[in-house]
Amino acid sequence: MTMKKIRVALLSFGMSGKVFHAPFLQQHPGFELYAVWERTKSESIEVYPDITIIRSLDAILEDSSIDLVVVNTPTNTHYDYAKKVLEAGKAVIVEKAFTTTVSEANTLALLAKKKKLCLSVYQNRRWDSDFQTVQKIVQDGVLGELKEVSIRFDRFKNTVGNKLHKEQPGPGAGLLNDLGPHLIDQALVLFGMPEKVFADIRILRPDSLVDDYFDLLLYYPSVRVRLTSSLLVKEPLPAFVLHGNNGSFLKTRGDIQEAELIAGRQPVGANWGIEPESNDGLLHTFMNGKEIKQTVRTLPGNYGLYYEKVYQSIIHATVPPVTAEEGIRVMQILEAAVKSHETKALVTL
Repeated sequence: MTMKKIRVALLSFGMSGKVFHAPFLQQHPGFELYAVWERTKSESIEVYPDITIIRSLDAILEDSSIDLVVVNTPTNTHYDYAKKVLEAGKAVIVEKAFTTTVSEANTLALLAKKKKLCLSVYQNRRWDSDFQTVQKIVQDGVLGELKEVSIRFDRFKNTVGNKLHKEQPGPGAGLLNDLGPHLIDQALVLFGMPEKVFADIRILRPDSLVDDYFDLLLYYPSVRVRLTSSLLVKEPLPAFVLHGNNGSFLKTRGDIQEAELIAGRQPVGANWGIEPESNDGLLHTFMNGKEIKQTVRTLPGNYGLYYEKVYQSIIHATVPPVTAEEGIRVMQILEAAVKSHETKALVTL
């Protein structure tokens, strides 16, 4: 029995299309990577000779053979494009950040529900090797009751880049909108919605016009969660630091998928997404009355699992891997963070 094929169009072939979407769509037997919207270039056909290059969004919307559209364009276009795609009766994957406002996210969620279409936000970092490992540590309860958790996502970019949609002030620009959704989504997966948010958002680089640092505190009844990102961190700190009443777990940001994909490797084989042992986490805790201090082998990462769940959602009407409602919750925290920063006060959700 052959798998039913889902025909897919990408709305751009920049880094996200080339690196995060196309390779996984190409490798999955249930998807046909059919079309890419390239405004002027023709880069996709060099990598995927069978692909159709489309020069306008309307041509994608009018093509009844296309089942799924990946909206991987700048954040300030997500709402407009995703709305048009849903109205055309096609399933949608929207890159993070989902939209630029909670209101836009709500509108898309209601439209998808009304049309009975799959709408999912591409929060691929849930399938990072480091986060998979942290999630298991939390689920296994080896630290006892968690009291303090810190998640960081840092880079070193001391000069302003040339991606105008990220570096020019406007809806969806800045580091909070770029890396914030990853950290917020991971916190929500682990702990659910916090009660309150406090935020410090800054511009550190002298020539930057948009935020390039943020520090968010999420208030839960029994655990304190801190999410931090900076573009001026040359020497990496542990990306995940968890302290419970029995012990601690430290883990570097070690997922290798992005680097492998940028190097042109295909996401196949038993060794895909496996970190080197040098990136193993450190567990120091009390278990069964004994103190243990040991490295913890990292679980493999695989963004392909996201696409497998999208396939099941479209074919068998199962819950999408990241729902529109989960995307809305991330947007609610992003909005609360901006409000907190502006008022220098705690914001209750």
